[in-house]
Amino acid sequence: MAEFPYCKLEIFIPETHLAALQEALQKVDAGHIGNYDCCLSYSPVIGCWRPLAGTNPYLGSVGEISEEPELKVEVTCRTEQVDKTVEAVKNVHPYEEPVVNVIPLHRTSF
Repeated sequence: MAEFPYCKLEIFIPETHLAALQEALQKVDAGHIGNYDCCLSYSPVIGCWRPLAGTNPYLGSVGEISEEPELKVEVTCRTEQVDKTVEAVKNVHPYEEPVVNVIPLHRTSF
């Protein structure tokens, strides 16, 4: 991934944790674009999952398929900061297995 200077993170999180996520991302300078910082976007989605035996789900019950509203948060960060940024997300995320997709950006508008 080193040949891509930037990447985008897609983070799926309950709306109740958006403010904590924004603060965590700000602390690691994710979403810094030119002369702007704290840049991100989010949209409502419905997440589906089934907790398996041995889990302790934040939402839902073991063995049952759950469907819950979530937010899909998108933020850009420098590739060299990805590990630090993902760790910051995990520190404020309520799920045992948070979904954080890291996508290398071939090109950006900045």
